[in-house]
Order: sequence, then C-alpha cells, then structure tokens
Amino acid sequence: MNVLLDVKDLATHFFTSAGVINAVDGVSFRLHEGETLGLVGESGCGKSVTALSIMRLIPDPPGRIMGGSVEFMGRDLLKLRETEMRAVRGRSIGMIFQEPMTSLNPVLSIARQLREPLELHLGMTKRQALSRSIELLAMVGIPDPEARLNSYPHEVSGGQRQRVMIAMALSCEPKLLIADEATTALDVTIQAQILELMKDLTARLGTSVIIITHNLGVVARYADSVNVMYAGKIRESGVLDQVYKNPKHPYTVGLLNSVPTLDLAADIRLEPIRGEIPDLSNLPAGCAFRERCDWAVDRCAVEDPQLENIEQDHTAACWESARVERRIAEAKI
Repeated sequence: MNVLLDVKDLATHFFTSAGVINAVDGVSFRLHEGETLGLVGESGCGKSVTALSIMRLIPDPPGRIMGGSVEFMGRDLLKLRETEMRAVRGRSIGMIFQEPMTSLNPVLSIARQLREPLELHLGMTKRQALSRSIELLAMVGIPDPEARLNSYPHEVSGGQRQRVMIAMALSCEPKLLIADEATTALDVTIQAQILELMKDLTARLGTSVIIITHNLGVVARYADSVNVMYAGKIRESGVLDQVYKNPKHPYTVGLLNSVPTLDLAADIRLEPIRGEIPDLSNLPAGCAFRERCDWAVDRCAVEDPQLENIEQDHTAACWESARVERRIAEAKI
C-alpha cells in the first residue's frame, strides 16, 4: 500500500507562564492508504495536539509547531501557505472533533454548515449543495433529513450532532479522516452505532482513518495498527495484533490490564496504572514513565529510551522491552 501520511519528528510546544510544555515531542509515524490507525493513551499524552498539528490548527499563541514534517500526498503540510492549507482542510483531510456542540456553530442551521464545504471545495451551487446535504444526512442515518436541515445544533440530540459532524467531515470524500474522541460524550449504545457507521462509510469511500481515543476496546475492533502515546512521545507502535498480544512497553501493559474483558474471572481485580502523567513543562530525567513503572531499572533514571524494532512493524521505547514478556509471566505467578 502507498504511504498517504508520513509524520517525521513532529514537535509542538506551548509557551505558558508556567513554562514550556512539550505537548508533542518528536512524533513519527506513517499511515497507508485505506489503513485505520489507533492513537491511544491517557488524557494529556499529546494525542489531540498531534492531530491539531497535522491540521495546523494549533492556537498561536500560546502554541507553536517547532519542527518536523507532515507529508500528505507528497506535500509537506507544514510548509504550505495558509491559503493552501485551507484548501486541504475539509477537502483532502476531514476531522471529527471531540465535542460536536462546541464544534458546530450554534447560530447557523445544519443546512448552512453542511453547504459550506460543498460550495467552497467542490464549487457546488446552493441548490446542488442542499441536495447533496440531504443525501449526506440520509447516509449517516438521520431520519427525515430534509426537515432536519432547517434545525440548529441545539435542537438535535448528541448522537445526531455527531452524525452531522461525520457528514460534514466526509462530505467532500477526503483521503484522510481524523476522529478525535468522536464518541466520548455519547452513551455506549450510540457510541457503537457511530463507530460502525464510520467504519462502513470510510470503507465505502476508501478513506484512511486516524482514531484518537483512550478506549482500547474501540481500537481493538476498528484499527489495523496502533500507536501508544505517553508524555508527548510514541512509546510503542505496531500492527494491532502484535501490540495487543505481545506488548513490549510497561505502559501498554498497564493500559491493557486496566480494560475489563468477558473472560476475566469475577474475583480478579483490574490493575490501574498508579500515579499520574508527569508535568510536561518539567519532565523528570530519563524515561517519563519511570516513576509509575514497576519494572524500572537504574538506566531508566538517566537515559530516555528511543523506539527500537522488536519485530517486523513493531517498535517500543523501553530498556526492558526484551524482558517484558517474562515480567508479565512472573506477575501472574
């Protein structure tokens, strides 16, 4: 498969009164055409900032993309003029934001907000855009789509607002869709409906997807590969089955151990990761996960490990990665 998105050494910092926050610190990954990539980690690990950096939507001030490259379809997005970048957003890259109520304009009708990208990027007339908007709302499963066009965001349910966001993001049939915690605010039944809808529509359109979530169950069902982020860096990366069945970073192991499964015995307690994410403006020396890690060694306090190949298409940044499997076995004895 051809590489659609190639992110290299992406760094995004926020300059605040408390100091410089290294929200994204040297992130690199590739996304192929038709692939779905899961970007997982706790809140504050840099997942959303990575997505906003790709879209060049970092608020400046206080944020600034400090370096790296984001090659999309052969062009470095970080080198485009703003007018060129506006032509990419919505047309070639669509994004579903975390909270649709704050992403949709409350004073504009759904029709007006759906029409805009169609008229701007595809050059449709108002009549053509309205007709296409009805098709889009029907495509995402909204009943009586023609009548719903005249509604405002506050007049529809949370699930329907998210469906409108999906319709907007896919309206111009982009090559890449970024879904940033797209179902967080919804109940589990609606979550499942929205995720299945996204999977069906993106497969039909041949769209590549980046799913940003802290829900490992979502990634397990919908992603082909996964990047595990912690403190602004990717700590483990690989094909989904490799990472889930053979994790090589203690943070990945901790995330997996925190997820309930159907085959878990009733008397077995979940094992949450102790502690909290460190202050990104004052990271400790060495590995950022060291103070929360039960397997840390002396080297972890002075050297920050870099991603190394564990097996084909599977990398991890841990000095103890070769012994993680043994550590897991010992913990279960």
